[in-house]
Amino acid sequence: MPWKKRIGELPLHLMILPGLILIVLYSYGPMFGFIIAFQKFIPARGFFDSKWAGLDNFRYLLEMPESRRIVVNTVSIAVMKIAAGLIAPIVTALLLNEVRKEAFKRSIQTVIYLPHFLSWIILGGILIDILSPTSGIVNQALGWVGIDAIYFLGDNDWFRYTLVATDTWKEFGFSTIVYLAALTGIDPTLYEAAVVDGAGRWKQTLHVTLPGMSAIIILLMTLSLGNVLNAGFDQVFNLYSPQVYESGDIIDTFVYRIGLVDAQYGVATAVGVFKSVVSLVFISTSYYLAYRLANYRIF
Repeated sequence: MPWKKRIGELPLHLMILPGLILIVLYSYGPMFGFIIAFQKFIPARGFFDSKWAGLDNFRYLLEMPESRRIVVNTVSIAVMKIAAGLIAPIVTALLLNEVRKEAFKRSIQTVIYLPHFLSWIILGGILIDILSPTSGIVNQALGWVGIDAIYFLGDNDWFRYTLVATDTWKEFGFSTIVYLAALTGIDPTLYEAAVVDGAGRWKQTLHVTLPGMSAIIILLMTLSLGNVLNAGFDQVFNLYSPQVYESGDIIDTFVYRIGLVDAQYGVATAVGVFKSVVSLVFISTSYYLAYRLANYRIF
């Protein structure tokens, strides 16, 4: 009977309930705050007594001289992170796949996975020490080969690349898991056939391994489009300073400053609404492309 089946599945549905409550409270509940973007919001008056401002906050946002720079910073940093976050794990997975000593392979995997489990608060302090222009080990090593000290976290020419490099270092090991799993799904007889045809390791990688990984590569590449406006608030907030606002200030840090520091709640919410709308478009596009190119669907 269908009703007996539904009763039997009830414990499974109840297991979803705690997560569903958290989503409602922290994801859907705050959506009511979008109304602040259209108000001259004053916390003491609340939502209902604050004056209606229409689109004034959005006009003010578009007229701000730093708006274009912040969007460019966000997109450029995010795109570089997406590209590096795809290339580094793929290359690492291909290299690890060639290692035959299991103990050595597992040791390398453990070492490169470790940074993923550390927060940016911890890593931020470590990187500030390591990259210090006076006492940092990186600049000391550069001095040994005759290169002048580089202010990685205080020079606008270097800050974006430092963000991309450190983010890739933190996450590429964990992302490698997906590609290593994809490698296990490749039919071993394809390699045997390639060897019979005279293919070396490079040719096997080019004509067997990479085509076998192509589906997961395309899938992750298209799904990453949804993160074009997410340049990593935690990382940037812990590493940037007013010296590098020109190259490192992103949408999320800008919202933090004008919303929580300067108390311009309406403008900050308007920026958040703008980001949410654009992100929705990118996410929808990425899932459509994932379905068309990799036959991936959520439901």
